[in-house]
Amino acid sequence: MRSFINIFFLLVISTTSLLAQQDSVKKPVDSLRWKKFRPTGVRFGTDVISIIKSSSVKTFSGWEANMDVDFNRYYLAVDYGKWARTYDSDAGSYSNDGSYWRAGIDVNFLTKDPEKNMFFFGARYANSSFSEDAIVVVNDELWGGNTEALSNPGMKAHWFELTTGLRVKMWRFFWMGYTARFKFGLKTDESGVMLASDVPGYGRADGQSYWGFNYQLLFRIPIMKDRAVQTTDTKAK
Repeated sequence: MRSFINIFFLLVISTTSLLAQQDSVKKPVDSLRWKKFRPTGVRFGTDVISIIKSSSVKTFSGWEANMDVDFNRYYLAVDYGKWARTYDSDAGSYSNDGSYWRAGIDVNFLTKDPEKNMFFFGARYANSSFSEDAIVVVNDELWGGNTEALSNPGMKAHWFELTTGLRVKMWRFFWMGYTARFKFGLKTDESGVMLASDVPGYGRADGQSYWGFNYQLLFRIPIMKDRAVQTTDTKAK
């Protein structure tokens, strides 16, 4: 009986020591696995096309700010912008004013580039809040000319986008790049007195899909040193 008890305790001690060794092996592996997903920097920038368009096109006014942060090859991307349009014609006038935001993920396919340059594909969810005003001129042979004012305050819309583009490091913290976006699946608020005509961030509301293009100037703020760069520096030493 005593020998059985001794054998039992030996088995318990052996099993405990083996489990402890496995945990000590797993922890560094798990730690390294998650460390590579730690963000190394945040990029902030703006869309140059919106700025040029605002100064050269009389019917448009707007700007857009861009941000992304890396998690290994995956980038969380967020955009925010303002948009206003004004149209005048013999049949009346139209104006809108509002803001929009987009959020989504980009996947970088230049995974071995130490400079973290990007060629990416991604997806976005976009949302817009805006108001619209229109003055309609009605010409009648009997009653003559008449005008009617229409207004859509507090309008909402959302849609989806597929994206692709480049990000290239030009000098130290300065980056340049472009994003091509395919916009689709627009859903608008139908509670207004008139159908939505132009959605900030999207375009004409009667279009089932649109292509958009942004050219960005960006500045990158490092958060921590990239693990791939640290490994390269260690090997060089």
